[in-house]
Amino acid sequence: MAGDATQIAVAELLALALDKVLDFNACLTRWRPTNEDIANVFGRQALPMIWDFIETNPAVPSFVDFGRAVSYVTEVVRETAIAVRKVGQAQLADARDLGLPDETADVFFTDPPYYDSVPYADLSDFFFVWLKRSLPRHPLLRDPFDPTNPLTPKLRECVWNQSYVVDGRQKDPRFFEQTVGQAFATGRSVLKNDGVGCVIFAHKTTEGWEALLSGLVLSRWVITASWPVATEMSSRLLARDTAALATSVHLVCRPRPDDALVGDWGEVLRELPKRVGDWMERLQGEGIRGADLVFACIGPALEVFSRYRKVETADGHEVKLPEFLEKVWEVVGRTALEQVLGTAEAKARNGAAGAVEEDARLTALFLWTLQATNGRNGSGGESNEEAADESGGDEDEEETAPKGKTKGFSLVFDVVRRFAQPLGIDLPKWEGRVIETRKGVVRLMAVSERAKQLFGEDGADAVADWIVHDPQKNLQQVLFPELEEERAPRIRGRGRRRKAVMDTGDIELQGKQEATTLDRVHAAMLLQAGGQANALRELIKAEQQRGPDFLRLANALSALYPKESEEKRLLDAMLLAVPR
Repeated sequence: MAGDATQIAVAELLALALDKVLDFNACLTRWRPTNEDIANVFGRQALPMIWDFIETNPAVPSFVDFGRAVSYVTEVVRETAIAVRKVGQAQLADARDLGLPDETADVFFTDPPYYDSVPYADLSDFFFVWLKRSLPRHPLLRDPFDPTNPLTPKLRECVWNQSYVVDGRQKDPRFFEQTVGQAFATGRSVLKNDGVGCVIFAHKTTEGWEALLSGLVLSRWVITASWPVATEMSSRLLARDTAALATSVHLVCRPRPDDALVGDWGEVLRELPKRVGDWMERLQGEGIRGADLVFACIGPALEVFSRYRKVETADGHEVKLPEFLEKVWEVVGRTALEQVLGTAEAKARNGAAGAVEEDARLTALFLWTLQATNGRNGSGGESNEEAADESGGDEDEEETAPKGKTKGFSLVFDVVRRFAQPLGIDLPKWEGRVIETRKGVVRLMAVSERAKQLFGEDGADAVADWIVHDPQKNLQQVLFPELEEERAPRIRGRGRRRKAVMDTGDIELQGKQEATTLDRVHAAMLLQAGGQANALRELIKAEQQRGPDFLRLANALSALYPKESEEKRLLDAMLLAVPR
């Protein structure tokens, strides 16, 4: 019997080694010119379309031949034998039916599916079909819930995947929320009253988070803390120029007592800003930034809400979780703005006095969210080719990030909307001016894209010449008219570095709206880019006479732009021209 068990274990390990080889020997592999070797199929959780593939002979020495794959498996077995002191038990079962008595477990620890991010079962079929050939009639290589299914179980899988229909309806967000909630309820029932739970989650949209959190709160859990743990590689394609998470958030939970009180909505709102502010300060001190910081604040914020059986307003209206989370996003956004721009901006709505305009607040919040915990700030430093090597292909989901060398920086629209709305920022108003939205992604336009918008067809050179030759004129009226477009004078350039002619018929001013502080900062950056030092000095001088907002915003954006970005370079160089 012992000999049979050993043979079975060896066969299983060899089957895993074969699967490793297959990951590098399929029609979806490609050549990596940077390393001069083969890139495996699963560089990310998808099967990307590629134009051509490379073949190797797995029986001879190569990058990943069968002998090397066996050595990898052997190394894992060796290290595991050293590290693991106790034998555990794994079981293929429905998480909604753990088969354990109530109040018997000390810890409930789970890493549930990430909403709609990964079609786990579909992707695992790539390896599953070969395991069935390597280990025929193996008891684990079957669907225990559907004997007619020859592949991996899918109908009970807790994901949003509308390719499948369960009980007459698609596996939509509601299916995910209900299913994960039932699993959390089961975990809550088997946990001791003084036990602790931990849920690991990472998702790029607030919808995914709200679905998971709804399941937790409805299952009578109190979320007491959030700890972001670095789990992702900064070099993967999704981490470049987007707010891709560098961490997975560990939500620490406790069972909510059955006799929990009813909370007062007003008291919850009063406590929320201090709780979020304290936690943001703590996480920032530990190097957590951007989207990681946003989602890591959820736990402490939710403790204020989830410790109550329910929360009601003064008139008895029950406040649901989505309404509370809207306040959480707002508080996080206002706290971030207060840090980077000041108290006035954090409290402002629309064109409030004493604050820079909406586009500046939008840009600052956008760049703040884009910051990366890994310190790369989205503009990593590796080439597109190197990033593609890590991703498994040059292709990426169209709804996630712009392709190729698209300028600017990107965030998922859902994240931008969640912050913008409660802060009174009208996104459509700035469409085509400072942002561009496409396929669920908001792109913060590069400053270089605004040259024609700010200066017209002749560009910054013609305007710069006019500034130098007529410094006594109202520079802001010429560069950034605050009159209606039809009443504005026009500037006609005479070519590079030639004096522009100014008259009411030939001077053309761009823009139908009043110029903002951000417009003027961008104009100064473009003058810096064009080497127009004299015009830049005149512009800065005029802005200093206007007030402190120009330099305050320029310094704030300099601290927010990625270190290796062109915008950061231009801002720092422009600020050096400021008279001390």
